Amino acid sequence: MRLVVARCEVTYSGRLSAFLPESTRLLIFKADGSVLVHADAGGYKPLNWMTPPTIVEEYGERIVVRKRAGRSEDRLEIRLAEVLSDVEHEMGEAAGLEKDGVERDLQEALAAKPDRVEEGLRLVRREWPTDIGPVDLMCRDGDGGWVAVEIKRVGTIEAVEQLTRYLDFIRSDPAKAACRGILAAQSLKPQAVTLAESRGIGCVEVDLRVLREEREPELTLFA
Repeated sequence: MRLVVARCEVTYSGRLSAFLPESTRLLIFKADGSVLVHADAGGYKPLNWMTPPTIVEEYGERIVVRKRAGRSEDRLEIRLAEVLSDVEHEMGEAAGLEKDGVERDLQEALAAKPDRVEEGLRLVRREWPTDIGPVDLMCRDGDGGWVAVEIKRVGTIEAVEQLTRYLDFIRSDPAKAACRGILAAQSLKPQAVTLAESRGIGCVEVDLRVLREEREPELTLFA
């Protein structure tokens, strides 16, 4: 990864046009071809960026980043007025993302007590493998039907989309064509519940303290 701190101006052209006047910024050039332009304000989002695959060309005080976009080309041109720092770091192979402590603890607690998600539910396997990632809990219901349970700290639209992809893969097996999905979370976004309902996915709010028997249960079910 290359990190450049410089006074620069940035011009983007392609599907739209944008211009950043001269100012001190952080330029990040990643090994995968990503290029990001950051200011020292505005949170985590870059001011401008290019996603891979890209071609990076340097012409003295100019850095040009190009990317094909259909029949057109996106172009990010950086004019360097003053380079304050220019360093490269070998990052090595990245370790995989691990679930945060809450999600991991929820998964362990619900694996031990799957009936807290739905009465009669029994665990078949944790981290059930699919080609697009592991399902947190694969279970059977009281009638023997398959149920895929995805566990999140916060149930969002993205979580519903993720579970939908898992279900599409699981249901491609005729023996599991009727597999149901349940999203279990400590809290659920209303938009996520609405989307889940439209797709026949159940949503359950669970409290880790209740699962640990640290307080009385108050389970809320959204069918």
